[in-house]
Amino acid sequence: AASPQALLNYYCQEGLFQHARAAADEALARLGAEPVLLFYRAYGALRAGDVQESIRQLESIKNKPEVSLCTMMALIYAHKKSPNPDRDAIVELDARLKEQRKAAGQQALYYAGLFLWHLGREDKAREYVDRMIRVSGGGKEGLVLKAWLDLTCGKETHIKKALKYFDEALQEGNDVFALLGKAQYFEVRQNYSGALDIVNHIIANFPNFIPAFIKKMKLQLALQDWDQTIETAHRLLQKDPLNLEAIRMEALHHLCRGGNISEASARLGDLIKALDRLEPRNSELFCKMALAFSRTCGRNQLILQHTQALVQRAFDLASDNAEFATELGYQMILQGKVKEAQKWYKTAMTLDETSVSALTGIIRCQLIQGQLEDAEHQLEFLNEIQQSIGKSGELSFLHAVLAMKRHKRQEDIFALLNDVLDTHFSSLHGFPLGVEYFEKLNPDFLLEIIREYLNFCPAQPASPGQSPSPLLKHCAAVLETVVKTVPGLQQAVFLFAKVKYLSGREIEAAHNNLHYCLERNPSYAEAHLLMAQVYLAQDNIKLCSQSLELCLSHNFEVREHPMYHLIKAQTQKKVGEISEAIKTLQMARNLPGMRKPIASSKTKGKSIEIDASDRVSVFLELVEAHRLNGEPHEAAIVIQDAMNEFSGTPEELRVVIANADLAIAQGDVKHALTMLRNITPEQPYFVQAKEKMADIYLQCRKDKKLYAACYSDLVEKLPSAHTFLLLGDAYMNIQEPDEAIEAYEQALKKNPKDPSLASKIGKALIKTHNYSKAICYYEAAVRGGQQSFLCYDLAELLMKLKQYEQAEKVLQQALDHDPVNELSSLMEDVRYQVLLAKIYSKMERIDRAIVSLQQARELQGRVLKRAQVEQLDAVPAQKQLAAEICAEIAKHSTAQRNYEKAIKFYKEALIHCETNNKAMLELARLYLAQDDTDACQHQCSLLLKNDQDNEAATMMMADLMFRKQDYEQAVFHFQQLLERKPDNYATLSRLIDLLRRAGKLEEVPRFLLMAEKHSSRTKLEPGFHYCKGLYLWYTGEPNDALRHFNKARKDSDWGQNAVYNMIEICLNPDNETVGGEVFENLDTDIGNSTEKQESVQLAVRTAGNLLKELKPQTFQGHVQLRIMENYCLMATKQKSSVEQALGTFTEIVEAEKDHIPALLGMATAYMILKQTPRARNQLKRIAKMSWNAIDAEEFEKSWLLLADIYIQSAKYDMAGELLKRCLRHNRSCCKAYEYMGYIMEKEQAYKDAAINYEMAWKYGNQTNPTVG
Repeated sequence: AASPQALLNYYCQEGLFQHARAAADEALARLGAEPVLLFYRAYGALRAGDVQESIRQLESIKNKPEVSLCTMMALIYAHKKSPNPDRDAIVELDARLKEQRKAAGQQALYYAGLFLWHLGREDKAREYVDRMIRVSGGGKEGLVLKAWLDLTCGKETHIKKALKYFDEALQEGNDVFALLGKAQYFEVRQNYSGALDIVNHIIANFPNFIPAFIKKMKLQLALQDWDQTIETAHRLLQKDPLNLEAIRMEALHHLCRGGNISEASARLGDLIKALDRLEPRNSELFCKMALAFSRTCGRNQLILQHTQALVQRAFDLASDNAEFATELGYQMILQGKVKEAQKWYKTAMTLDETSVSALTGIIRCQLIQGQLEDAEHQLEFLNEIQQSIGKSGELSFLHAVLAMKRHKRQEDIFALLNDVLDTHFSSLHGFPLGVEYFEKLNPDFLLEIIREYLNFCPAQPASPGQSPSPLLKHCAAVLETVVKTVPGLQQAVFLFAKVKYLSGREIEAAHNNLHYCLERNPSYAEAHLLMAQVYLAQDNIKLCSQSLELCLSHNFEVREHPMYHLIKAQTQKKVGEISEAIKTLQMARNLPGMRKPIASSKTKGKSIEIDASDRVSVFLELVEAHRLNGEPHEAAIVIQDAMNEFSGTPEELRVVIANADLAIAQGDVKHALTMLRNITPEQPYFVQAKEKMADIYLQCRKDKKLYAACYSDLVEKLPSAHTFLLLGDAYMNIQEPDEAIEAYEQALKKNPKDPSLASKIGKALIKTHNYSKAICYYEAAVRGGQQSFLCYDLAELLMKLKQYEQAEKVLQQALDHDPVNELSSLMEDVRYQVLLAKIYSKMERIDRAIVSLQQARELQGRVLKRAQVEQLDAVPAQKQLAAEICAEIAKHSTAQRNYEKAIKFYKEALIHCETNNKAMLELARLYLAQDDTDACQHQCSLLLKNDQDNEAATMMMADLMFRKQDYEQAVFHFQQLLERKPDNYATLSRLIDLLRRAGKLEEVPRFLLMAEKHSSRTKLEPGFHYCKGLYLWYTGEPNDALRHFNKARKDSDWGQNAVYNMIEICLNPDNETVGGEVFENLDTDIGNSTEKQESVQLAVRTAGNLLKELKPQTFQGHVQLRIMENYCLMATKQKSSVEQALGTFTEIVEAEKDHIPALLGMATAYMILKQTPRARNQLKRIAKMSWNAIDAEEFEKSWLLLADIYIQSAKYDMAGELLKRCLRHNRSCCKAYEYMGYIMEKEQAYKDAAINYEMAWKYGNQTNPTVG
């Protein structure tokens, strides 16, 4: 077991003195009256406030040599602490202490040093410890204590040495106190995983040492692993059910992580009860426990009642403590009780006149109550002394608030607010995630600042193509930190959504954040209102109205909020109910809150804040509605009202801009421009006014010069990164990329950290078709280091310019870094890997492409897991990307004929994104290729449910019905497609193929007729000729078929297939079984005629010429071409040519072992070379494979050739099986019927033979004389 001293030291350092007393009592009961334990008990009593009791206990041990020094020091401290100190006793003790110090032994020196360290007198403690180490010749205890002193003194020079002392001491074996110190050292050095290893080592060796579990829990949080943190908290509570740290951690988890107020409140109640039992007089602890909760609860009354009770308790225990009074003041501010806050801040000032935080609180109250003069005086005073006390974010914030109340220039206010954030965030530097971090982060304060920023942002989202206000970017960065750390804080998530909505580009992200809020708190009225605006921006009127209704059902007072009516009117306007919209807006104008800016309806429930920008929006929307309703006079009256209402406020300019719009609508462009020209640069909305003027020049006057001049003027009057960016965008709008580049470069100089600017410059260079310059620019920016994500743009550009090796190199360099953990870096790496895979595909290095995609998939898995917690708004887009990655892997697997793998990845894609039609379709295709018709049908049905006009899915359904021999259904699906679009030749060609397979070719002419009737151009369409050729070929009219294919031969869509079909007809016009011997022997006399041989040679030559026209684009296309070339060689029947073809086929099969066309080629060549057994082996291989639509023709030919071989050797049963298989897949296969007839004839079943010959005659279009 661990020595009791380590535990006692831990409690003393943590200020848990009641715990220390209890632990000392427990150890005394176990080990007997050891002086050291008696001393700890007395010290605990002293610090817990039991001064008289502690003096009594210390008196009883002051003569024990090992604790004599520390006991006397403690007695002196105790006497000074008592209400009326005994001066004589102090003098006497002092004299004895000096006397005994001279002859003290090492134990006495050690405990004296330890006592002084616990009291926080480090320099004094160091003297004793150094002497003890000298006396003991480097004793282990002394080294450990010296290391602790070095570690806790806060001086870098000392901290460095601590580790050496701990390690020295630990060489003599495990010492809990030293191990705890070593863990603390790593923690100070921010090496949390190193610290965790040591703590785990302590737990393994001392499984009942509670502080190790507490430490472990805090370290896991520092490593940002909430799940493990909470698991350790549960373990702690099993060992120690009232553990304060563990209960606090659970409560924080409920509050910050889950946003579960009721659970958090209940746990906070438990914490107060546990404090009452274990540390009832520990004022510091009561106050400390309240801080993190009050700053992260989003001003929730339930939580604030608890935190106020905690601080009040601290003040009751120590009513001379100014800090507690100040904190009570802040608790009141959080509850909106300004008067009471002021009272407490004044109390704090009386207790400590030098308290800056109390004075700051007073100023805050004065600003809230509008006492600006007083506040200004106090702020000036604080400013004077700020040099000595250092900067505080709180103080800068009050300056900013004062500037806003005094309507100072926007630039000055922004400078102040930016300063607040810089100061605030720099004070967080080096803090790990933990209780103290939540206090210091103070999300409540950050949200206050964000709300101030948002007052200066436009109330409507930026329109497409317009650069959003730079303030929004600033807000988003702050909110991202808050939401990441405290995702349970719903106001932060709501404001994040608002910022995303206003920036105009991230509507989807706004939607997801709001969805998160409303899931956790369905009665969040503001979130419903914003959600309605989001739906409105997405043109989803139905869901917008639904959100408004939901909002109303949760909070009826929303009807008094103009925003509610404004959105309702906007939906009415969208659906064309203009007069309804006017009524709604007039109602909004008469609401109580619309008269002057007050918080209206302070009734039960939530007060509804109405800010000026929302009030203006109601007026302006009404103006617009009157204008649309053809009532310019009414519109002008409302504008006039708005001018009177808002003159002298920042919002006045929005009215002016709207007035200009009205003038334009009435054709008075001149008047509009005059109004806008009067707006001066110091006024807010100056930028918007200039943008409006520029628009007028471009749209109404069509004057590009003046359009650009407006922006140049803007840059001149307000030079900032944002205005230069607007100028650049303007030049891009009027196709002047060179000027745009200059403007963007200026913007980049002003804001070198903005990656989007560098990206815009690159894109502008590409626009000028100056590719080499663009590449140089990107390369320089990437070399500069900060623009890492430009690697993507650069690689993409190189890929488009087909410089694949270069592109690969850029991405490889971007990916060449140590493993990253930051979410944004992970996302970046995924994009790089996906692009790299694309490049490998273009280079036809498919294996490398798959490796990149697999890596992307693994990274994306981590991204999704983290995004669920850290960046909710990104989840849908990231799921979409995950689905695309899986689908891409599946696509490559399909090309490699690895169908199992492809199916697995398409399924995974659909888990990420259920509505991914492309993946569904491909999955269905694969199921079809694998003959799993049920699964295929299921996918198609799902797909058609999402998208009922999906052509490919309808085709596949038709295909399926054919397979199931449900002929009616199949034709029905096709008819649907062809009735919608009779000239859909892709569908028609498939239909012809399927009707052939169903043995219903006689149905084809009516569809061809339908296409002809559809348009007079049909007979000129290559697609139509292709379909007609197909029909004629299948019905045994090869010459007519050739004629029609020839008309499609030059077409980009149909040409390739037409040429292939023409070649096949040339090589085998009568559809013989090439290499087959059954019917060859019957036709010997015809086969050898010179005429026949000449026609064959002519045909082979024609085929050869046609082959030269083929220009395949894909790898598979090249293989197909090689196979065709070698079929031509075989058609000559000359031994050398056939052997040459055989060599090529063998090569192809070696590269891809199941390549069916090549295997059939090998078999055919072996047959011509009279090597039947070898041919049979290849054909048996094909017969064992499962059929697929792509190789359907080759399967059929292989089965027929194998059947031919079996018939030759009189294996009629085996041949019959294969022929049945042919007919199952193609009921028009006249060759199969002919062979069947031949077998029946041999078996003397003449009647059956006749039936089969008749079928062969029918499907061969009665052209084959032998059958006849």
